[in-house]
Amino acid sequence: MELERILPFFENKTILVTGATGFLAKVFVEKILRPQPNVKKLYLLLRTSDNKSATQRFRNEILGKNLFMVLRNSLGANLESFISERVTPISGDVCDENLGIKDCTLREEMWKEIDIVLNSAATTNFDERYDVALGINTYGALHVLSFAQNCVKLKVLLHVSTAYVCVEKGGNILESPFYMGDTLKGTSKLDINAEKELVKEYLDRLQVQGATNEAIISTMKDFGIERAKLYGWSNTYTYTKAMGEMLLGQFNQNLPLVIIRPTMVTSTYKEPFPGWIEGTRTIDGVISAYAKGKLECFTAHPKSILDIIPADMVVNSMIVAMVAHANKSSQIIFHVGSSLRNPMKLYTLKEFLFRYFTRNPWIGKNGKSIKVGKGTVFSSMARFHAYMAIRYKLPLKLLIKSAVNSASMHCS
Repeated sequence: MELERILPFFENKTILVTGATGFLAKVFVEKILRPQPNVKKLYLLLRTSDNKSATQRFRNEILGKNLFMVLRNSLGANLESFISERVTPISGDVCDENLGIKDCTLREEMWKEIDIVLNSAATTNFDERYDVALGINTYGALHVLSFAQNCVKLKVLLHVSTAYVCVEKGGNILESPFYMGDTLKGTSKLDINAEKELVKEYLDRLQVQGATNEAIISTMKDFGIERAKLYGWSNTYTYTKAMGEMLLGQFNQNLPLVIIRPTMVTSTYKEPFPGWIEGTRTIDGVISAYAKGKLECFTAHPKSILDIIPADMVVNSMIVAMVAHANKSSQIIFHVGSSLRNPMKLYTLKEFLFRYFTRNPWIGKNGKSIKVGKGTVFSSMARFHAYMAIRYKLPLKLLIKSAVNSASMHCS
């Protein structure tokens, strides 16, 4: 899309961002403030006790990050006035109705001003407690939608989901919506309200039994995985995100709704500078483990495609989708990934890692460079088990069993 069409779209617009301390949301906020200086206001929803704490959290966890270095350098002494004019941190929580914003005057003001809503609030832990994931990823999406429906000037609502709501399938994955009750197994009818009641019953039972906090956490994590697998999802995260999409589709009432489904999001490619990342997520944990010399092998087929996408490319896609779908009374879904146009195979990644960390080794705690190996790729778990048996001198019985299983798999 032409830049001339994108830049004017955000002029004098007011944007609400939920999950503002999250990785993608930070990149989005930076992208808006730097090339879009004529934006009117950014409301940033933060989980804090009050607005004063929200402002402090904004300065520590968002503006204070290296991601905003380019903006800080370009504005210099004008940074404070620029930010105070355009950014309003708000204390709230997507788990609550009205997003937990208790000030009625403020709510009314937001409903009159907001043009764009970005829902980036989520818990991305694969094995999150079921009650927590259901509250944020599923019902949180519904609460954001309800809030957006009160915004009289709303141009577009963009919801960040994940490509893996579709689970791991081969071939082309269509950008199809989930409807209420859909399951990946196609056998059981999923009832989201019943799931909410089931969670409440579980929690009540645990409290009556006098379960410890640790026991409650463990039980609710296991329960989430159990319910996800019952309906065909591999983990609690993708399962609750899929249910969030269902609620949005059911209750959006012809609002201009965009659902973005990115694949594995990694560090920035170009903006505001290459390589910015916060923490380790998805593939980044694998890369850092390899760089530290702690990863000697990969258990996947060498030609397996890893669909990774830089964060700034995802944010660019979000911005273009907002502009393209503004004021259209319908729902649209976009997958944002690299596997179709620019696929990254495991073997290629392994070669890249070896070359890069050989030339640019990490320095260990002892002050010496960490040496990395080329890494072995195992195309089956049976071969991996055989390798482990030899490498760590495990029982011969395990080695023979793995070899037999590997041979039978090969013959089949």
